[in-house]
Amino acid sequence: MNPEITRMVMRQAIERAKETMTDNIGGPFGAAVVDEKGQVIALASNSVLKSCDPTAHAEVNAIRAAGKKLGTHDLSGCTIITTAYPCPMCLSAIIWANIKHVVYGCRKEDAEAIGFRDDFIYRFMRAKQPDVQVVRFDEQERDACLELFETYKAMNKTLY
Repeated sequence: MNPEITRMVMRQAIERAKETMTDNIGGPFGAAVVDEKGQVIALASNSVLKSCDPTAHAEVNAIRAAGKKLGTHDLSGCTIITTAYPCPMCLSAIIWANIKHVVYGCRKEDAEAIGFRDDFIYRFMRAKQPDVQVVRFDEQERDACLELFETYKAMNKTLY
């Protein structure tokens, strides 16, 4: 992608993040989904505080808006431009959306330096035996759930 377009879109994401950050809507995060021609499909910022939704990160909000605008869950060919290296949740959303190119501003360490837990989560995911149990997992009703999965598979539904 043209570096000048990338720079311009990053500036838009920064401005959007400044606005919502100042209004206590969310943190210092902005993101844009851009098509192959460099056209902005969606521009969003973090809205966790206003929406009381811990998943309302800038990248997730931009992906949701782009999918809605394009009428698809598949954002293949798009680039996401974001003010910070994506947290694990956002990175997962980017992968699920089939976005293959991420342009970011701040590093994971920069977010950690001001108190965000992104790097903690990355370290937790890498650990074979995490020092801290953050989430407890219990398996129940697997057979009933497997039946649900088998029914879906038999219906030849779209996998995503």
